[in-house]
Amino acid sequence: MKKKAAADRMGQSRSAYRARDIAAVKQAHTPEAISHSIESHQASGSYVGDFVYGAMDGSITTFAVVSGVAGAALSPSIVIILGLANLLADGFSMAVGNYLSTKSRNEFIENERKREEWEVEHYPKGEVEEIRQIFSRKGFKGKGLDAVVQTITSDKKVWIDTMMSEELGILKERNSPIKKGTATFASFALVGFIPLVPYLAAFFSGGVAGNVYFLSVALTFITFFLVGSAKIFVTGKNWLLSGLETLAVGGLAAVIAYLVGYLLRGIAAGVA
Repeated sequence: MKKKAAADRMGQSRSAYRARDIAAVKQAHTPEAISHSIESHQASGSYVGDFVYGAMDGSITTFAVVSGVAGAALSPSIVIILGLANLLADGFSMAVGNYLSTKSRNEFIENERKREEWEVEHYPKGEVEEIRQIFSRKGFKGKGLDAVVQTITSDKKVWIDTMMSEELGILKERNSPIKKGTATFASFALVGFIPLVPYLAAFFSGGVAGNVYFLSVALTFITFFLVGSAKIFVTGKNWLLSGLETLAVGGLAAVIAYLVGYLLRGIAAGVA
């Protein structure tokens, strides 16, 4: 329930911001709404970005393979072979990369936290001075500054958290490397599979072979737009502009791949 409350409040806040709705902003920032959501929001990692960007890469790279083969006028069966190979291998590579990147960042954060804890324990005077200078630069002075320093350094956990965020610029994160890698692979494979659907349908039925590339183009361009629109959950931008932007980028990648295949089709014919 707490996680749902956090998600609902953040969603309400983002929607209010996009609409510039002051009344909705006030509803999302009542003491009760904040109290119910802030703890779970701090404890939960966001995997929406991994899913969206995995989907973008999956659809663009797979369709680039499709367009390259189509430009070279090769057999549709080659699209299936290369497309599936790219889908699984590239998706796995991205997932492993995200897993290792997240794991490395978590280890770095943990190591930095242990270092700060060691410094607080063995030389608290220096760490107190760091807190004092940090908040002095924020504009605190005199008794106000003394009170802030005293409050923060009286609780070791708060003290360490403050040093991590204010001195090192490291925000508290609780992202699972496995979940981030899984989200990347799942979105890459599922969305990246869409450009191949017409080719698989043609392979098993033979009923749409003549229009297979155009069907793939239509499905993929719709996918580009929908995935781009979904980026609003990460970027907060206008959904229409975001969708059109991704459609343009994906379309450009497809055109480049098609032209490369078209210009090199003689090589493919010679090999055949």
